[in-house]
Amino acid sequence: MALAVGRGFLLQPCSSSAFISKNIYKAWPARPDPGTTRRFTRTVVRAQLGRPTWLPGLDPPPYLDGSLAGDFGFDPLGLGEDPESLKWYVQAELVHSRFAMLGVAGILLTDLLRVSGIINIPVWYEAGAVKFKFANTETLFIVQLILMGFVETKRYMDFVSPGSQAQASFFGVEAALEGLEPGYPGGPLLNPLGLAKDIKNAHDWKLKEIKNGRLAMVAMLGIFVQAYVTHVGPIDNLVEHLSNPWHKTIVQTLANSGS
Repeated sequence: MALAVGRGFLLQPCSSSAFISKNIYKAWPARPDPGTTRRFTRTVVRAQLGRPTWLPGLDPPPYLDGSLAGDFGFDPLGLGEDPESLKWYVQAELVHSRFAMLGVAGILLTDLLRVSGIINIPVWYEAGAVKFKFANTETLFIVQLILMGFVETKRYMDFVSPGSQAQASFFGVEAALEGLEPGYPGGPLLNPLGLAKDIKNAHDWKLKEIKNGRLAMVAMLGIFVQAYVTHVGPIDNLVEHLSNPWHKTIVQTLANSGS
């Protein structure tokens, strides 16, 4: 019983390590060497408080040591056990996060302009079917393949050999990007405000970016599901909810969609 209580205190987040340690000493069972036990307990408590994890009290995997931006020990499938795979997953998450942030911002902005009547454009999930006069769909698709293929190829080559793409010259593009480190090209084009010129000491900026990116990926998934269920854009859903907040909710929407 005492042991269970002691472990319970270890799992609870608290700003005062002295308070936690004091309660643990009271609840922990007697040991032959109380001095050693107290030093060990204090070390465990401080480690728990100093290493935030996605689930309080959970011991993170040894390969997630907190050095990566946004590392909270979440890897239930063990995908990052291989160091080389972990490096690639970090880059993949970073790219998906940036695309998700751009996608969410673009969908919300264009949907707001559409609903408010400022411009006449289709809802976001029908925008891809729009025909343009200056080029047909096949031409646009091929151009996109070439441009995205060029960018993604250079990104992969910089991942394989960090800094290599900043040394080559393609119409002076590399000089503008600087190539700070894989995943963070920097330069006046992608870092116009110079917020992270010293990329080695930009952990806070990296953390903010990956947090917002993860939130955007969840938001993007929500927008996908919302469009599939309601067949309207997110601003339309918001306006409908605000018109009758107690009866126009996700519960009623899902119930009506299933009936």
